[in-house]
Amino acid sequence: MSTPPLAMKSKTRIGLSWLLLFVGLQLVALIGQYFSLSSTTHQAMDKVERRVSLDSAFLDVGNTTLNTPVNQYAVSRYLNRINETLRQQGYPVRVSKIQDITAEQDIAPHFNNSITTVFDNAEQRIEIEIRVASIESSLSFSWVALITTLLIAPFFMLSSTPRKRTQVADIEQPVVPVPTLIINLEQKTISNGVDEKAITLQNKPLCFYTALVRFCIENPTVPLSPHKDVPYELVALANKSFARLIELGHTKRKRPDFNANLDKTLSEIRAALDEVFSSFPEEKEIYSPPRAQGEGSRSKQHSYALAKIKLEDVQIIGN
Repeated sequence: MSTPPLAMKSKTRIGLSWLLLFVGLQLVALIGQYFSLSSTTHQAMDKVERRVSLDSAFLDVGNTTLNTPVNQYAVSRYLNRINETLRQQGYPVRVSKIQDITAEQDIAPHFNNSITTVFDNAEQRIEIEIRVASIESSLSFSWVALITTLLIAPFFMLSSTPRKRTQVADIEQPVVPVPTLIINLEQKTISNGVDEKAITLQNKPLCFYTALVRFCIENPTVPLSPHKDVPYELVALANKSFARLIELGHTKRKRPDFNANLDKTLSEIRAALDEVFSSFPEEKEIYSPPRAQGEGSRSKQHSYALAKIKLEDVQIIGN
């Protein structure tokens, strides 16, 4: 029994199918590039703002209270270093100014979107200008889309309606939501981003936990012993979060001592995380400060640092 010849489509329909496939894949590639750029830009700006905020304690950016001027030479060198790091890591942002001191190195023309950020604390007001790469400069022709079109196009020469249906079914795969930590300073809550469960924290544990998350992201290998004083950098971040709560109108009380009753503070944080991530026990291990294991000398080696947490695991609202 001979096999019947394959049904061929008209040249016009085949050409149109190829064109639509190619245009569709190019649009998908451009949309993917756009969202990738937006995500990378957001992460880069957050990282730059945190880096400058942490370095401001050691960088001579002037002090209004003490009436001291900006050290132009030190700030200029710092701008060159941070921009070189951003260039090497491929981030689509550059720092063009700190306290009106402009970077000496020329910033490429396609970094043409300026965003100004101001940090305020009890003693300083730091203003930085960040230049962001334009969207057009990061969108490019997708060779993958062209090659994929050339590989798939021959199948359009065949009358294969069932095959098309199968391809559509393969594309529509369900997306499993992944929980992440969301710290909302405006609502004083923490949540997982998947369900509607949000737990309210008191000012002290909320500020300390927000600072702990930031500190551990920036210092992933630094141990934190409950038997020692909280590091100065961690306390500074906690004080900054408390100042932000004051700005949001949540409290007018005196700044708490973040070294006092550390065990109680950590217990309150763990209890809230246990409830927020009750349906996600594996993910909870990333966000919950580890409990001490054993007694006596072994427990003295314990660290409550969040060793596995990364920048993409956390979203802080109202920062």
